[in-house]
Amino acid sequence: MTDLFRPLVLRSGHVMPNRFMLAPLTNLQSQPDGVLGDDEFRWLTMRAEGGFGLTMTCATSIQYAGLGFPGQLGAYSEQHKAGLKRLAVAINQAGSHSVVQLHHSGMRTMADVVGHAPLCPSDNAETGARAMTLEEVEGTIQAFVDAAVRSQEAGFQGAEIHAAHGYLVCQFLSPEINQRNDAYGGSVENRERMLFEIIEGISHACGPGFSLGVRLSPERFGVQIDESLDLAARLLQDSRLDYLDMSLWDVFKEPQDPAYQGKSLLTHFAELPRSGVALGAAGKIVNAQDCRAALDAGLDFVVLGRTAILHSNAPQRIAADPQFAQVTIPVTRDYLAEQGLGEAFINYMSTWKGFVEAS
Repeated sequence: MTDLFRPLVLRSGHVMPNRFMLAPLTNLQSQPDGVLGDDEFRWLTMRAEGGFGLTMTCATSIQYAGLGFPGQLGAYSEQHKAGLKRLAVAINQAGSHSVVQLHHSGMRTMADVVGHAPLCPSDNAETGARAMTLEEVEGTIQAFVDAAVRSQEAGFQGAEIHAAHGYLVCQFLSPEINQRNDAYGGSVENRERMLFEIIEGISHACGPGFSLGVRLSPERFGVQIDESLDLAARLLQDSRLDYLDMSLWDVFKEPQDPAYQGKSLLTHFAELPRSGVALGAAGKIVNAQDCRAALDAGLDFVVLGRTAILHSNAPQRIAADPQFAQVTIPVTRDYLAEQGLGEAFINYMSTWKGFVEAS
């Protein structure tokens, strides 16, 4: 258990007191205008107090034009700063490294809420999204930077760029979705341009003392594992970054691409050389044994999602019991309320098959 509870010093100088990161989890608990809600505050601060070395917000919107969820936390306006400050102060006081995840939904934006067609790298008939103009691409890159600066001013110690799960930055990475013929489409380098310009912009604006991470998913949404591995290899050598957070759905499964089968997804990424950039991953890490196995396979930290929903103090539980395993699902609504989930979050989890007992 020693490795799980050894501090991790990030390039920025910030220290994770252990190797547990709270996954950025959609929870629908803030206000319609993106202002922090009390339920979201309680949910996140309970995890910081429960022993997570890094406590990350849900996907936090950097533009009204990119809203993806009702009750989504926002960082796109000065009106959000007071709530962000309240949250950052509480996480920091609990001794956890405070990080805001920066997000734009792209073609998965709620068109009925924002009042216009979703934005996408290219026109998308399935979602009704339209291609972004060059000016909109450049404006969105700046919006990521502005949201990071706003979060830093509010007291957050770092930010993560959401480039996974088929949202906007991931859409630019995808050769299937991105059909542009300008500097942001076509070649791999062009499709990665948005991500690297966001990294550069935040790094320059927030300085080296502000931690910066990237979340990637290597499969689905038209993303190809060969390109994901090449991109991850570059990010793990990038002196502007503190960590790479891989969302693998199941860290121990083999890739979908037959050409890369024969070893686990985790192993493919853990074998990549890194230079000062820590590597973590999420995906069906549900007990103490899984956490140890993931670190033994080469990760620097583990990212807990469902286990963190079910146990507000999962790291403390693992420290106390080397055989800890998450509670069996389904669980009751009352159980989830005890773990700090508000009604909106519990209702959302009720849509996950087999997670919440029927009333």
